[in-house]
Amino acid sequence: MPKMKTRRGAAKRFSVTGSGKVRKNRANKAHMLTKKSQAVKRRLRHSDNVSSADKKRVKKMLGV
Repeated sequence: MPKMKTRRGAAKRFSVTGSGKVRKNRANKAHMLTKKSQAVKRRLRHSDNVSSADKKRVKKMLGV
């Protein structure tokens, strides 16, 4: 049986840490940044963990 292909859309949006947690970047950082305060933009720099409900599905899409 051939290897499973990674879903490329998911690979661009999610990453798996060494401990197995799934990370994602926050939305609202692409354009119209002049309207947003510095505090909001600073908060958006950090990434979030994916919820445990979606973790299994995301890992399957990534082929992990």
